[in-house]
Amino acid sequence: MIRTNLRPRVALAIASALVTVLCAAAPYEPGGDSATSNAHACKADESWDNAMSMCMPSAGPGGAHTVVSGQFNVFGVFDVAQGPRGVDQFGAPNMFMLDVGRAVTARQFLDLNLMGTAELWTYPQRGYPQLLQIGEQRSDGQPYLDAQHPHTSPIMGLTLSDTVSLESSETLKLFFAPRGESTDGPIAFMHRDSARDNPDAPLGHHVGQDVGHISSTVLGGQLDLGQVIVEASAFNGTEPNPTVVDLPLGPLNSEALRVTYLWTSADRVMASIANVKQTDPQYPGTTSATRLSASVYDHISLAEGGSRDHTLIVGSITRHPTDSPLTSILDEAVLQRGTSDLWWRVEVLQRLASELEIPTSPLPEASTEVKHWVSALTLGYTHWSWRYRKVQVGLGSSLTMDVVPSDWASVYGSRTPLTLRFILQIRGSGSWQR
Repeated sequence: MIRTNLRPRVALAIASALVTVLCAAAPYEPGGDSATSNAHACKADESWDNAMSMCMPSAGPGGAHTVVSGQFNVFGVFDVAQGPRGVDQFGAPNMFMLDVGRAVTARQFLDLNLMGTAELWTYPQRGYPQLLQIGEQRSDGQPYLDAQHPHTSPIMGLTLSDTVSLESSETLKLFFAPRGESTDGPIAFMHRDSARDNPDAPLGHHVGQDVGHISSTVLGGQLDLGQVIVEASAFNGTEPNPTVVDLPLGPLNSEALRVTYLWTSADRVMASIANVKQTDPQYPGTTSATRLSASVYDHISLAEGGSRDHTLIVGSITRHPTDSPLTSILDEAVLQRGTSDLWWRVEVLQRLASELEIPTSPLPEASTEVKHWVSALTLGYTHWSWRYRKVQVGLGSSLTMDVVPSDWASVYGSRTPLTLRFILQIRGSGSWQR
C-alpha cells in the first residue's frame, strides 16, 4: 500500500531551487571537485562530506577572500518489501549543505556551515521503510520500527568555526554548533564517497556508528597536523527529536575524541570514543552510553578508467548501567566506470527482540536479553543518464536480502526477506568566490 500523506511538492520545490542556485554558481567545466577546483588552491578533503570549502584560501591583495559553496543530494525511492512487516511505499531521503567562509587574514579563516533536509515532510509518517532498522520515536510517541526516522528538519546542522594556520600545513580549528556533529563515529553515511548512491541509512547507524552526526550544542576543536588529525568535543547527549522543528541549546554533559591518520590524501583510518549522557525510553534505566568506532576508507583509481571507493566500519555501543555491548560491522563500496556505478553494502550486527517489538518468552529475574546477529546484503546499480555542469541525474535500483534468526522468521515471513528499490537521484554542487 502506498502512503498518500507525503508532501512531494515540498521536496520538488527545494530541489528545483537548489538546482537553479547551484547551476548559476557553477560556471566552470564539469570534471573538477568543487573544492579543489578553486582558483586559490587550498587543502581540501576530497570525500563527499568535505567537498565544499573545508580549506583556508589565502587573502587576496588588499582584502579578504570569501568562498560560498553548496551541494545537495535528493532521492526518490519506491520500495517493494516482502513479508508481514514489508510495505510498498515511496520515500524521499534528501540533504543539502551551504557553506560560507571568509579568510579574514592570511592565517585565519571563519566559516559558517548549514546542513539541512526536508525529510520531515518527504518521509511517510511511519518513516522510510527499511527492515530491521530502529531508532527514535514518531510524533505519536511510537518507536520507528523497520523504518528509518527522518533527520531533523529543516536544520540538521549549523556550525560556526574559526580555523587558524599554525606552521606549514598545520591548522587549529575551534567550532560551536547549536546542532552539529560530535567528534565520534565514522564519516556519516550521507557524506561517504562509498555510499553516495545508496539512499538507505546503515542498520548500525545507532550501534556505535554515525548517530552523532546530528547532536545538540556541540563545542569542540580540531588539530590538523598533516598526517594526523585529532578532534575533541563536548556536547549534549540527548538526541534531537526528528519530528519537531526547533534548535534548542542544552548543557554540555557528554564528550568525544576522534583520531584520524591519513596514509595518502585519499586513504585514511579513523577511531573514536564517546561518553554520552542520555536517557532512552526504549531502554528503561539507561543513564549514559559509551560509543566506540573504528573505520577505514580507501580510494583506488582504475587503470582502465573509473574508480572504487570503499569503507569498512566497526561500531559498538554499551548502554549503562547494566547493558553489555552491541556490535555492528559494515563494509560498503561503489565501483564507478563511465556513467555507471555498481555499489554494494554488507552489514552484520546485533539486535534485541525488544528493540523490534518481537514477542519472546519472559526472561527470568535479572537475566540479560539475548543478542541476535542479523545481516543485510545490498547490491545496487545507478546509471547517470543526464548531466549539466555540476548537476547529475541518475536512475537505479537495488536489491537487499536481510537475514534474521530462525525464531524471527514468522515475524518477517522468512529468514531472508527481500526488498527491491527503484531509485531516482539528483545531486549537484557549486561554488562562488571573490
